Amino acid sequence: MEEWLEATLGAELRRDLASWRNEYPWTGTRALPSPVYRYHGREIFEAAVAALLAGEHLLLVGPKATGKNVLAENLAAAFGRPMFNVSLHINTDAAYLIGTDTFRAGEVQFRPGPVYESAAVGGFCVFDEINMARNEALAVLHSLLDHRRLLEVPGSGQLAVHPAARFLATMNEGYAGTRELNEALASRFLVLRLPPLDETGLAALLGDALPQLSNEGREVLVALFLALTEKSRAGEISSRAVDLRGLLAAVRLIARGVAPWRALTMGLIDKCIEAEERELAGDVLALYVTQETSAQLFFA
Repeated sequence: MEEWLEATLGAELRRDLASWRNEYPWTGTRALPSPVYRYHGREIFEAAVAALLAGEHLLLVGPKATGKNVLAENLAAAFGRPMFNVSLHINTDAAYLIGTDTFRAGEVQFRPGPVYESAAVGGFCVFDEINMARNEALAVLHSLLDHRRLLEVPGSGQLAVHPAARFLATMNEGYAGTRELNEALASRFLVLRLPPLDETGLAALLGDALPQLSNEGREVLVALFLALTEKSRAGEISSRAVDLRGLLAAVRLIARGVAPWRALTMGLIDKCIEAEERELAGDVLALYVTQETSAQLFFA
């Protein structure tokens, strides 16, 4: 991590980050994040680090395969803080976020939720797909995210937020089931719009994830993924086949002996629901990988 930070952050930001970590060393029992993938985007990463050092919270906005969760994990690791992931959905309520009373050992006890835990110990709490939750469920976060830095716990009073605690949220504005984020909540975040991965960033990510991947194989995968991305942007296919997790999973299948065409079909093409869309995505795949393509292309 330190070697990567030296290559990714300017000298002044590195000094400020080191001072911050010395001021708030992690001494708890929760494991610190150890990212499998690095975020490759120096300008975005430096802006995010500067914002968090300034005490701000971040809303990471971007379509699929822009590395929102990768960036969040890398930030938590860089700051040396534990990470609390909160996957939001339409039925998320305030009790899940903050906590609720439960009956234990013959008495009523408060069972803290992930937001309470993160605020108490100074963790980095990540609200994944924040615009999938109802605005009324998120209203409890207002005093937590602004200058008051207080969490109101019904029946238990207030919790003063640990000075090292930071809150990050991810948002894909194009997902089905999402809604417009309430202005009052949005105003409590700084917004970082993440650009799509380019050829260099995608190649670097594949290299991080699968260092044994051949150069030729990496070039083929990058070209395939960018071609699918372009088809999606043009509206010819949905974003279902533009699935970075699926791409990485497919390559791991190839390493396990699954034929490349089959593995990439499972990881990318068959994510499409409509038969016509699968056919179009399959045509793109056939330009780069056929049923005769050998795994030796990827792992010499």
